[in-house]
Amino acid sequence: MSPREPILERELTFTGDPVAVAAALAANTDAPHLLYEHDGHVTWSEGESVVVEVGRANVSLHGPGSDPVQVPVGPHPLASAGELLRNRTGGAGPAHGWIAFELAHAYHGGGTSGHGAVARFVVPEREIVLTPTTAVLRAGDPDALDALERRLCDATASAGEPTEARVPVDLEEGADRYRVAVAAVVRAIQAGEFDKAIVSRTVSVPEEISLPATYLAERRSHLPARSFLLRHGGWEAAGFSPEIVARIDAEGLVTAQPLAGTRALTGDGDADAARRAELHRDAKEVYEHAVSVRLVQEEMNTVCLPESVRTEEFMGVEERGSVQHLASRLRGRLATGRDRWDALAALFPAVTASGIPKGPALTAIGHAEEDERGLYSGAVVRLEADGTLDAALVLRTVLRRGGRTWLRAGAGIVAHSDPERELEETREKLRAVSGHLVPARTMTTGRGGAHDARVDRRADFVS
Repeated sequence: MSPREPILERELTFTGDPVAVAAALAANTDAPHLLYEHDGHVTWSEGESVVVEVGRANVSLHGPGSDPVQVPVGPHPLASAGELLRNRTGGAGPAHGWIAFELAHAYHGGGTSGHGAVARFVVPEREIVLTPTTAVLRAGDPDALDALERRLCDATASAGEPTEARVPVDLEEGADRYRVAVAAVVRAIQAGEFDKAIVSRTVSVPEEISLPATYLAERRSHLPARSFLLRHGGWEAAGFSPEIVARIDAEGLVTAQPLAGTRALTGDGDADAARRAELHRDAKEVYEHAVSVRLVQEEMNTVCLPESVRTEEFMGVEERGSVQHLASRLRGRLATGRDRWDALAALFPAVTASGIPKGPALTAIGHAEEDERGLYSGAVVRLEADGTLDAALVLRTVLRRGGRTWLRAGAGIVAHSDPERELEETREKLRAVSGHLVPARTMTTGRGGAHDARVDRRADFVS
């Protein structure tokens, strides 16, 4: 998918497992890539023909055959990034990217904008879109399509299930500090400084894991709102998003899906049903959810026709792996003069990962947490050629950067929060991922003890 060159497509009959085959494709490449799953479709994108990065002061574009471009970040960094993408590609072809949590400071204050890039968008060189019955291949020329078809055949033949071994983690890491941080935030809320803040903590993964195998193992355990497997811009992640930040379709329909209010989901039918009923009776959980929905509606009113904004579902319950959440869904139609970047900026960061009001909540989060969040509680974004933008909230995610691998989870803190209960909520959320961490395996190829990365990665699966 070279800039401004036509994209060729080839449609094939496909009878494999889209998730397993896409994970196998990811396991057998060292190139930058994104696997993104939504509603039974799995899109695997590889390579970078155009890259747009948002930094603290500038938005830059680069890529093979492109003259580097740099513009001031301006008051609306996402719009600046979108304009560069549109000018370089003519609006044709799909793209994807990620947004770090720290981009929030550019819109809401409450701290610095982070170190390095806070958002990164890529026009890939090739893609495969898989459904249970079809595979659509996209590339820049017939030879590239032929090569992609061969790789798809290889991945279909090699796709297997993860090995049974798992890497344990210590869910008590940082527990004492978390209790203290939550108590401090509760005092600030009771003093009237803000209404709600999400406070998170980090748990280290003590040994090397295979992210493709971990992705597949976790995906087998439950159905998230979105799932993704990412490697580009210095980040690697396997994520199982419980909700979207926003979806803006080709007709300008904006959808948001706030989840707030949590109880464990263990598989014990009677106990889970009792906890589900408790969610609707718990004044703290209901309040936390209601104020979140109210803010989402206010944010949508700023970019949508106000009369079009409505809550289509209110305070239902969604099951997400090891937890169940109170869930609502809001929709509205973009106002004249507004676009998908405006809607995403209005809703980012998700209220369920930041707080109310967002500016003071961001300041509180900066004081309560030890380090920047980075990709955690940011977004992974899929951009379609027809104008659709789909942004998954980065929660329930294994993160890797700079040789370090970790998990992170938070809880929504309000005036009546109990630090011990909020700590337990982080444990419940961490368990959604922590039980599925597949260790990396090493196999020698027999060539003088040298290691073959392709063989190493495949060894994390069993056929």
